[in-house]
Amino acid sequence: MNKLYNIAKYGLILIFSLTIVFHLLVLTGIIPFNIVWGGRLKDHSAMLKFETVSILINVVFLLVVLIKTNYLKLKVPVAVITSLLWMMVFMFTINTIGNLFATHSLETIIFTPITAMLSAFSLVLILKKES
Repeated sequence: MNKLYNIAKYGLILIFSLTIVFHLLVLTGIIPFNIVWGGRLKDHSAMLKFETVSILINVVFLLVVLIKTNYLKLKVPVAVITSLLWMMVFMFTINTIGNLFATHSLETIIFTPITAMLSAFSLVLILKKES
């Protein structure tokens, strides 16, 4: 379980960090916004709102993982972190299903496996017994 736990924790930290960078690149226009949000964003104003929210949510997810893995020493009740991880499992599972129906094939090909991994990795963190 320790090897799987390490893969999950490092995988989550890496994916959330890269996701934040990715959304910053979308926000700055380096990456076109028509390849995110299922290809449904129609204007720059909507993109700014959605990307800002996405960055903030990913920062929260990263903080949850860093707290759970003791890289960030904050006094947050275990039940709160566990509840947030369960919400992440649920959200990433739903997002994986949604990515299968994205209008942009790149989103389906790239982000479906990533959100599936995020769901599985979050579940591994939940199942790890405290030592």
